[in-house]
Amino acid sequence: MPTRTSRRARRLTFALALTLTACTLSVGPAGSEPRPTPASAAATLPPDDFYVPPASLPDGKPGDVIRSRKVDPGTPTPRALADTWQVMYRSTDALGKPHAVTATVLVPKGGTPASRPIVGWGPGTQGPAFRCTPSRMIAKGALYEQWVINAMLKAGYAVAVPDYEGYRPGPRTTYMVGKSLGPALIDAVRAAQRLPATRLSADALVAFRGYSQGGGAALWAGEFQPDYAPELRLKGIVAGGVPADLMEVALPLNGRPGSGFLFYALIGLDQAYPELKFGGVLNDAGRTMVADLEAGGCALEMINKYGNKPLSTYVTRSPLVDAPWVARYTENTLGATPKIKVPVLQYHATQDALVEPNQADALHEQYCAQGVPLTWKTYDTTGRPPVADHLWPIQAANAEAMTYLADRFADRPAAPDC
Repeated sequence: MPTRTSRRARRLTFALALTLTACTLSVGPAGSEPRPTPASAAATLPPDDFYVPPASLPDGKPGDVIRSRKVDPGTPTPRALADTWQVMYRSTDALGKPHAVTATVLVPKGGTPASRPIVGWGPGTQGPAFRCTPSRMIAKGALYEQWVINAMLKAGYAVAVPDYEGYRPGPRTTYMVGKSLGPALIDAVRAAQRLPATRLSADALVAFRGYSQGGGAALWAGEFQPDYAPELRLKGIVAGGVPADLMEVALPLNGRPGSGFLFYALIGLDQAYPELKFGGVLNDAGRTMVADLEAGGCALEMINKYGNKPLSTYVTRSPLVDAPWVARYTENTLGATPKIKVPVLQYHATQDALVEPNQADALHEQYCAQGVPLTWKTYDTTGRPPVADHLWPIQAANAEAMTYLADRFADRPAAPDC
């Protein structure tokens, strides 16, 4: 009987043969695409050695702080609401090896920090360049999700925001690699608890939340937590726009407005797993594309410069049906094991040009079958233009997400609808 992996590989072979030979398809003119964030237009920060990992990691365990510094966010609201630190901490990469990750920790001013819950917020896609680092975006006032963080600060929650793996000068980010995203988010919360200046409690109530890449990070953290961080008092997870199945997300992106995100995902997998050797199939245009993105590409560049481009423009052949690639994107598919024990709110757009809705719905059904106490919600985005259809639910779902967090921290019973 064919295995799930072999069926997926055959389907991908067929689909890529079609898309790589007939991928002139585009959705709307590039000039009509909505702009999700002004991040790439923000002032460039100077070089910063804070992000350079030590030559050898100090002894310790995941979540231990390596270095920290007090900072002021680049916009007035978080400056008024919270005391803020950037931290470098130990975490675990996709191969299970220790490494250093950076994050921002924001703690509401006043009150008693030790009594505050902590939300691990997984930021959405920022881009591969060092200037796109989420903590640098916060520092220069350009994080497009800052208003969500502000809402959680106003509710009295401390917020830990990981940069994920590889954000440093000469970046090697591992975009969309769940085996790295989950530990990075968990260990950001641990680092927030262990940084003495925050005065947060090791017994604090915890939730994970995020959207898009961050929604994936929140669920990966939920799947990792029972074994990786059983000491955390995890109360719930809020995850929207989740890219659960990398294959199912990748295929609809090729040659369409979100194709730059596909290219970035290939770069991310390659940098997590050295055996993939993406460079071996890149043509001259592909090598230029990778260098360009890593030198200065943020979310806007991925949409405006690399949207509506087929993968065949950049490769001599697709590597995605090669056994090493199939193995790696399969193991980075959510829902393989029934690990999540806490209530989950999962939501998605009905129409989404960046993260295919059906694969998120399939994850919701899979989690329900595993006994996860999950609430599923969709937001109607019919008629919204590409990319805007993906971004709108961040705003649409915020009130419900905040209520869900408040209920979990108050120990009110969840009402799963599986």
